[in-house]
Amino acid sequence: MRHLVFTLSALFAMSGNAWAWGDTGHKTVCEIAFKLAAPDTQSAIRALLRRDARFRTFSESCIFADHPHVRAPEHFINLPRDASSLTSNACPQVPKCLLTAIKNDSAIISSTALRRQDKLAAVKFLGHWVGDIHQPLHVSFADDRGGNNITVSGLCSGKFHSSWDTCLLEKAIGRNVQAAGTTLIASITPVMKAQWIASGPHDWANESFAIAEAAKTQYCVMAAPSCNSPPSGHITIDAAYVDMSAPIIRERLQQAGVRLARLLDEVFGN
Repeated sequence: MRHLVFTLSALFAMSGNAWAWGDTGHKTVCEIAFKLAAPDTQSAIRALLRRDARFRTFSESCIFADHPHVRAPEHFINLPRDASSLTSNACPQVPKCLLTAIKNDSAIISSTALRRQDKLAAVKFLGHWVGDIHQPLHVSFADDRGGNNITVSGLCSGKFHSSWDTCLLEKAIGRNVQAAGTTLIASITPVMKAQWIASGPHDWANESFAIAEAAKTQYCVMAAPSCNSPPSGHITIDAAYVDMSAPIIRERLQQAGVRLARLLDEVFGN
């Protein structure tokens, strides 16, 4: 009975938008961020991770929030079906979401009063949150659980959300985190960096929402002003869909890495 209660509790905790980017995506974001962060920031993160019994590198630590899945309401942002964008820095209709998670864990790292163990946990969470907010289906709708109620077939199978998490992502960058990070960094220009860091979490969320709502993503069937789920509850992912999503996914990982590096430099600099 105790095992059954635990299992049911876990299922309810996962009933939001579930995971984002899969382990490969989260590790890649943090691989990019760590390589782009200032040397002092890298040293500070290494010093914290020496206290961690489980993770040895920052990129590995960024899967922490998914294994096991904790702080479930903070992994996503749910908007109303008739929303055109996120209009403030507040979580829509709820007290906690990705926006508050990024803000709160940034403050913990910046604090001079908190324990190093608290900062260690906050670093692992922060890396994960910045990855989450750049996954388009993590800024979407509660009633279909960010695409988890939509099935897919073709070159990916299962749920639409998990197709973006893992199947489409691995078709875009492969499974080798170090190689993917190096390749993605190589194509980031100074102009791209400057554009990407001139924004904040509210803007990152709206970028994701715009991708989720775009017609080519096929997540939304617009019936103004509402963004409705596909009537069949099903999407076929073919070669054209893979080709469409690959540059989007690569750019979202690059943006997340660049922005996370800047955020880490700021919070450790403080």
